[in-house]
Amino acid sequence: MGDRNERGPATRRRRTTISGEGTVTGTCARQANGGKPGSHGHGEHDTPGGARKHRSSNDGLKDRLSCHRVQESLLSSESGYSNYRGILNWCVVMLVLSNARLFLENLIKYGILVDPIQVVSLFLKDPYSWPAPCLVIVSNVFIMAALYTERRLAVGTVSERTGTFLHCVNLGAILCFPSATVLTVNSMTPVGGVFALGIYTVLLLKLYSYKDVNKWCREIRHAKARTLSRSNSCPSVHRANGNAVHSHVTYPGNLTHRDMYYFIFAPTLCYELNFPRSPRIRKRFLLRRLLEMLFLMQLQVGLIQQWMVPTVQNSMKPFQNMDLSRMVERLLKLAVPNHLIWLIFFYWFFHSSMNFVAELMQFGDREFYRDWWNSETVPYFWANWNIPVHKWCLRHFYKPMLKRGVNKLTAQVAVFLISAFFHEYLVSIPLKMFRLWAFMGMMAQIPLALFVGRFLRGNYGNAAVWISLIIGQPIAVLMYVHDYYVLHYGGVSEGRTV
Repeated sequence: MGDRNERGPATRRRRTTISGEGTVTGTCARQANGGKPGSHGHGEHDTPGGARKHRSSNDGLKDRLSCHRVQESLLSSESGYSNYRGILNWCVVMLVLSNARLFLENLIKYGILVDPIQVVSLFLKDPYSWPAPCLVIVSNVFIMAALYTERRLAVGTVSERTGTFLHCVNLGAILCFPSATVLTVNSMTPVGGVFALGIYTVLLLKLYSYKDVNKWCREIRHAKARTLSRSNSCPSVHRANGNAVHSHVTYPGNLTHRDMYYFIFAPTLCYELNFPRSPRIRKRFLLRRLLEMLFLMQLQVGLIQQWMVPTVQNSMKPFQNMDLSRMVERLLKLAVPNHLIWLIFFYWFFHSSMNFVAELMQFGDREFYRDWWNSETVPYFWANWNIPVHKWCLRHFYKPMLKRGVNKLTAQVAVFLISAFFHEYLVSIPLKMFRLWAFMGMMAQIPLALFVGRFLRGNYGNAAVWISLIIGQPIAVLMYVHDYYVLHYGGVSEGRTV
C-alpha cells in the first residue's frame, strides 16, 4: 500500500506534466498560425472564424468611410418600385372624406329627400294601369313565333328563304311594337318605358342569335347528309356522386319550350345547344348576391334622389342662360355622383344580379366583364366592360361582316353605329323626344379611340378613358334633362322637381 500511495502522486504529476506539455504545444502552434495566445480549441477550426471577423471589421470600416451608392429614387420609373399600397389607401381615405363632406353639405342644404313613394310613381302613373309589365308579358308572342318558325324549318315544311323572311318580320315587330306602344300610351312613364324597351332589346338580340345558331345546325346537318338523333332539350337532370349530370343535346332536339325559355332567362345573349353548367346551386353564394342586389338597389335610389336630382335641378338655369363658367361648375359637380352611381350600377347588374341568375339556373359561364378599369384604349374598354354584348357583336355581326369581305375598320365602325342606335333607342323613345345626344356620344368614341390609340400610351391612355367616362356621361344627362324640361314644361325653374 505504501508503494501504491507513493506511486499515486507521481502518476498525477506525470499526467499534469503531459497535459501541460500539450497545452504549451497547442498554444505555440496557434501562435505560429497567427492565432491569439488566449484562444481555445484546435487551430484548424479557428482560422475561418478569424478571417470572417477580420472581414467584418473591414466592412465596418468601409461603411464608416462611405455611405452612398448609385440608386434611383423610389418614385422614379427607373427604380422598378411598384408597391404603392399605402398611397392607394390614402387615396381611398381622401375619397371617403371628400364625399362625406359633400354628402353632409347636401343634407344641411336640402334635408332628407329620399322618398320611396316617389320611386313607385316613376314606374306607375296610374295604380290601375300597368303598361310596362303588360308589354313584357306580350313578348311571349314573339318568343313562340321564333320557336315555331324553327320547328317548321327543322322538318322542312318551310323553305330557308321563307323562314328567313318570317324571322325578319318577327324581329322587326320586336323592335317596332314596344316603341310604338311607349309613344302612344300616355300612362307609360319614362322609367317604365326604359324597362320595357330594355327587355325587348335583349329579346331581339337573343332571338337573332337563336335564329343564326339553328341555321348553322341545319347547314352542318345537310353537310353531313345524315339525320341526327332527336333528344330532349334542357333534359332531366340525374345525380352522379352528388353532382348534376346533363346529357348532350343535338339538333333538332333543342327546339322545345324548355330549351327556349332556359335561353331567354339565361344571363347571355348568345345561344348554344349545350351551355356549360355548374354542378350544383351554392345557397350561400346565392344569398350573398341577393343581399347585394337589394342593398345596392336601395343605395342607388337614395343617391339619385338625395344627391343627383338637386344637382341636376340647379344646373338648368345656367344652361338656359348659357353661363359657361356656371355650366362647367355644375357639370363637374354632377360628375361625382353620376360616376359613383354608374359604378354601383355596374357592380349591381354585372356582378350581383347576373351571378344571382346564373347561380339559380346553374349557368356555368360567369365571365360577364373583364378588367375594363385597366383599359389603355377606348376599344379595349368597350370590348371588356360588357362581355355578353361584346360576344354577341363579335359572333353575329363583326365576324360575319369580315367573312363577306368587309375590312376591319369598316366593321368596327358598323359595330359602334349599331351600339349608338340602341343607346338612342333606349333613351329618346321613353322620353318621347329625339335629340340624338346618346347617338352622337357613342359615335364620338370613334375619333376618341383613334386619338388615344395614336398619341396616348400606358397610364395616359388609361387616364383618358377614365376622363371620358367621368365627364362624358354627365354631359349627356344634362343635355337630355334640359331638353326634357323645355319640351314638357316650356321653361326651366330651379324649384321644380325632376
